[in-house]
Amino acid sequence: MKQIKRPEEPLAMWNGSDRIEGVIHPSVTAIIRSGGCSWNRCKICQYRHERFSGIEKPELIRLMSAQLHKLKDKISKDNPEVIKLYTSGSFLDPQEVPTCIQDEVIELSKGKTLIVESRCDYIDEERISKMVERLRDGNETADFYVAIGLETTSDRIREKCIDKGLLFSDFIKTSEIIHKSGAKVKTYLLHKPPYLTESEAYQDMTQSIKDIIPFTELISMNPCTVQRNTHLETLWKKQVYRPPYLWSVASTLSNSQVHVTCDPIGGGQTRGPHNCGRCDGLILDAIRDYNLSADQDLMKSVLEMNCGCKNEWEYVMKEEISWAMPLTH
Repeated sequence: MKQIKRPEEPLAMWNGSDRIEGVIHPSVTAIIRSGGCSWNRCKICQYRHERFSGIEKPELIRLMSAQLHKLKDKISKDNPEVIKLYTSGSFLDPQEVPTCIQDEVIELSKGKTLIVESRCDYIDEERISKMVERLRDGNETADFYVAIGLETTSDRIREKCIDKGLLFSDFIKTSEIIHKSGAKVKTYLLHKPPYLTESEAYQDMTQSIKDIIPFTELISMNPCTVQRNTHLETLWKKQVYRPPYLWSVASTLSNSQVHVTCDPIGGGQTRGPHNCGRCDGLILDAIRDYNLSADQDLMKSVLEMNCGCKNEWEYVMKEEISWAMPLTH
């Protein structure tokens, strides 16, 4: 195993608040190292590097259990209503997260709402049904959400631009299985994967939100961020990719038919969704407020702001050409 600093500590862990189906809940989010994503091919993902490699299963279990012990302490201290636990790829993949670790997570989350992420390949109705039953433990307000990184409802974009190894039809079938098991679905959409113009990305996100509404309880839009050691970073360094404008993000949220949460990682920085730098902070603050308030008028007011880069964004939306260099950086 390569040398990892503090391997028994979660990669990150923090308190927050989440709006879930109209109600705001105190939450704890933890990102822990695991055995690593079995797919390991997405062009935009850095998390495959945050894994334990070259170790035997007993040691993997020990290290993951040690990280969960830190999470358990935080849950005992802060008593959140929602727990969000993320690994390198799929919580329900027994190769990445051994079954005994999955069980440990369910045990420490009893009576609370738990959100985990998984590829469609590992969704099993009987297994999830048992998890839901154990998680609720007599508390019917507790829910189990399985988050799926669909990214887009366009199979062409998902295959050619992301290499996700997933079809929209797979997502629909999986959502049916999850609902039959008594669990719920959270869906991640990726705003502006590589090779799309600003306008194409905007249109794809708008359409994708409309397409998935019948199949999911929660939708999270992730504006693309250039992560290190990825194919996307190579494109970005060659100046053939620009992250989305925050104007595009705000416009999408203001026009959505349902509440869509958004956490612009790296917002306002060159690697993340950004405008000119002068208006970025105000828009990012508005997005954070919108996540909890679901007030679309707030997002519409953002679009009424005056900033020189708004004209630039409008020009880019109109003039950028497919399969060409981006007009701005």
